[in-house]
Amino acid sequence: MARTTKQDKVRELQRTLYRAAKADPGRRFHALYDKVYRRDVLERAWELVRANRGAAGTDKQSIADVEEYGIDRLLDELAADLKEGRWRLLPARRVFIPKPGRKELRPLSIPAVRDRVVQSATKTVIEPIFEADMLECSFGFRPGRSAHDALQVVIDESWRGRRWVAESDIANCFEAIPHSELMSAIEERISDRNLLKLLRAMLRAGVLEQGAVTRSTSGTPQGGVISPVLCNVYLHRLDRQWADRGTGVLIRYADDLLVMCQTEREAESALQALEAILGELGLSLKHAKTRIVHLREGGEGFDFLGFHHRYVRGNTPRSGHLTFLVRWPSRQAMQHARDRVREITARERLALPVDDIVQDLNRFLRGWAGYFRYGNSAQFFDKISLYAVNRLAIFVANRHERERRWGWWVVARQSPDHLGLIDLNGTIVPPRPFQSRHRGR
Repeated sequence: MARTTKQDKVRELQRTLYRAAKADPGRRFHALYDKVYRRDVLERAWELVRANRGAAGTDKQSIADVEEYGIDRLLDELAADLKEGRWRLLPARRVFIPKPGRKELRPLSIPAVRDRVVQSATKTVIEPIFEADMLECSFGFRPGRSAHDALQVVIDESWRGRRWVAESDIANCFEAIPHSELMSAIEERISDRNLLKLLRAMLRAGVLEQGAVTRSTSGTPQGGVISPVLCNVYLHRLDRQWADRGTGVLIRYADDLLVMCQTEREAESALQALEAILGELGLSLKHAKTRIVHLREGGEGFDFLGFHHRYVRGNTPRSGHLTFLVRWPSRQAMQHARDRVREITARERLALPVDDIVQDLNRFLRGWAGYFRYGNSAQFFDKISLYAVNRLAIFVANRHERERRWGWWVVARQSPDHLGLIDLNGTIVPPRPFQSRHRGR
């Protein structure tokens, strides 16, 4: 009950800040820093960090280590350090992770757990203020909005006749945002000197890579709790400029960009406008991913937010006279699913009970299918389901040092439910134009 009451107070704080910002678009908030180290805000921040798990930072302290140290003790120390101005951010640990389906590596910065708590508390306080200003074209990393909301706009606009698509993304966005301009964007709404100092410290903390700390005058490194919010704050300048200078309907999911247009000329103008506006912001388009696609029967499609989108003609007697936009998991999404299933059923895990492997498979498949079920994905779900059954059969055979045929017989023939592996059939929700959005609200 006490925890619920504290959460309610945090939510009420956020609602109050949102309403105040919404009521006065020109207001600059000057009394925010003390709210960052409020005990209920820090406790909520810790709960979010713990739920997200994550690895240890440069201090090598994991979530489990913090719990052993004592949560109350840690939060008391953070509150005191913040209040007295003693808190210092440690450099983040730099790692590189593969991008799904690509050889390219993505840099990831992992702050210390204690620093993630402070970032989460800061995000809790500032996000409602900037959320009040955000425009309809922005979907990524925003409360109450999701990728499926952005995907619904794609369906709606194609139905309205916008079938020329300009697609791109922002080159190296999280690493390229200039700190000085980002702080200028933040200062449009925040004048609290202590909070601004805190945010500058987060930006200047740097990363530890190969034993050396490097600091930059640009970037909100991926991996930081507050980075997505800061990215949106800065790219809000793009959204505002687009309202005056852009053509077509902009759909922005963080640094992924899509513009739905009526004509090819409009799509070309849209790319020119994006290039110009981003150039003024010190950013640029990733040219390798920049192109214009015409959605038409028999034409090519495009990938966006994990789905491949393509314009087709209906294949049933009732729909044969109609053409419409469909979507299904992209090649990269399918390859990511196969790779993850292969990891779960790898030889290195043969010592684990089969039930544990099935649970891990089901956990992944539920999450993957939960996202891609909002599409025309039935045959792709069948492929992944069959792949999972095959991999589980190979695992069972290897675990018992038998032939693969025996493993297949055990999983697919002897067990009616494939040893408890979930069935993805019947979970598909085909996209339709003008469906309600904001499922998360």
